[in-house]
Amino acid sequence: MTARSITVAAAQLGPIQKAEPRKVAVERMVRLMERAHRRGVELVVFPELALTTFFPRHYHADITEADHWFETTMPSNQTAPLFAAAHKYGIGFHLGYAEIAHEPDETGTVQKRRFNTSILVNPDGDIVLKYRKVHLPGHAAFDPGRKVQHLEKRYFEVGNLGFPVVRAAMGDLAGINMGMLICNDRRWPEAWRVLGLQSVELVLLGYNTPSLNMEAGGFEAHHLRVFHSHLSIQAGCYQNACFAVATAKAGTEDGCELFGHSIIVNPQGEIIAMATSWDDELITADCNLDMCTLGRTTIFAFDKHRRPEAYARITAQVGAVEPPIWTKQAAE
Repeated sequence: MTARSITVAAAQLGPIQKAEPRKVAVERMVRLMERAHRRGVELVVFPELALTTFFPRHYHADITEADHWFETTMPSNQTAPLFAAAHKYGIGFHLGYAEIAHEPDETGTVQKRRFNTSILVNPDGDIVLKYRKVHLPGHAAFDPGRKVQHLEKRYFEVGNLGFPVVRAAMGDLAGINMGMLICNDRRWPEAWRVLGLQSVELVLLGYNTPSLNMEAGGFEAHHLRVFHSHLSIQAGCYQNACFAVATAKAGTEDGCELFGHSIIVNPQGEIIAMATSWDDELITADCNLDMCTLGRTTIFAFDKHRRPEAYARITAQVGAVEPPIWTKQAAE
């Protein structure tokens, strides 16, 4: 029996400076797609907000002044070369970008809405899946106590598409179950589990993560920043029996260091490829999707072992609640 296999690549990008136009980033991504084609890659994953610098570190008092960082159509004239390269080389790709959408809000009123978005595109140029980031870190107002702002909560709404999974053709395979996460989502096991409950086989994930914890709430060593990122992805893959391609931006961007360390992880939670530079770098792996079967039919056979009746607190509660203080009288 022939294995269900696809060759994937994490196309890490070095820094994109504030002054650099989209054309520069797109040309770099097209070169990475050319390299991917020479290596026999069938699906390329680019980072979060891949077309520009990580602009949420820059404050605009008038939020509309930030609109030039966003895309209003996809594809656009500026991103068309990516779609053309995908068609030329027969490669699918994942792209993270900032999206402006005019659509109804929760009340049904059409509004100008801003999201941190990623799309999955097949070699024909069809957008087969769209995802909008749910777990937005950072803050909404300018913080004078911070050397570097992290204003995702200012510039983006919480994603409103849930955590979708699509079964679509990619590479030589007629159907792969694919889902997406963006950056901070990777740290939330609930996000992975929702994908796992849809039998996801391949998770595509882009991120821009600083080497230092800018919250200054306590010391977090540089090596632990990388460790915590990898730990989250490896645990997500193991506990949901799936592969993941996690692609970073890296290097010193607008004076801020991003730690890179893009990885590809298998369903056993093993890192099977990792970037080792702070520049544009392509890492590849052959993913035998049949490896997903072991976990989801044994330890993580959800239909046999999950107990959702015991998990109500997960969706009923947001902040942590202290338990009552134990007393002997109460115990009796």
